[in-house]
Amino acid sequence: MLSLSARYGKDLPNINGGLVWRVFADRPDETGAFKMLREDRGPTPNIVLPPGNYVVHVALGLVSAVRTVNLKAETDREAFLLPAGGLRLEGRVGSSKIPQNQISFAIYKGSQFDGRERPPVVPNVAAGDILMLPEGTYYIVSNYGDANAVVRSDIRVQASKLTDVTVTHRAAVITLKLVSDKGGEALANTAWSVINPGGDVIKESVGAFPKVVLSEGDYRAIAKYEGKVFERSFNVVNGVDGEVEVLAR
Repeated sequence: MLSLSARYGKDLPNINGGLVWRVFADRPDETGAFKMLREDRGPTPNIVLPPGNYVVHVALGLVSAVRTVNLKAETDREAFLLPAGGLRLEGRVGSSKIPQNQISFAIYKGSQFDGRERPPVVPNVAAGDILMLPEGTYYIVSNYGDANAVVRSDIRVQASKLTDVTVTHRAAVITLKLVSDKGGEALANTAWSVINPGGDVIKESVGAFPKVVLSEGDYRAIAKYEGKVFERSFNVVNGVDGEVEVLAR
């Protein structure tokens, strides 16, 4: 019998949940695959198998370990070390929590300052979810909306610890409206561009009153309607959502 357990480190606590154990044959079959013989999701499973060689794999989130064991007639106790830590993320603007469906996070290994391009470890993490990662240094790229409200920050994940990270954005939600008169009805089928002082296009959209999340600062809204172009400068203040009306005249 295989008696399995895992802990966060040599002198750290046992892992009491979230584990996935898989036991494989130690040799490939005729297709070249290693056949999975058992799977268990308990913290300390006892798996009955005939004597022989097996490959044991255990995973906790994105942390895993694998070992070949030689099972004899007596019980074989195998203890694995998984130096994993939890990470939970949320975003805020001022004192207000950003709704989960308006913010996303990507996790990268290492520091944002080391100058190396690398793919994300996890490309899309939802706010509030607990992600299990190998202990170490990571950096977060947080996108509030889909325009230019982006924040990067380095973090440290420690084995056996849950790290709560709050990413603070300095931005606001702006609703764009093209109107014939001040306070009037928004004109449909308007093509919008939002540009920064350097002339870079930050966001493009089509609609009567599109919403866009923008970092604090100065912008110009350009509206195209029935072959004519109208524009207006505006300023975004951190945490102050609002409307920008452009007069079609």
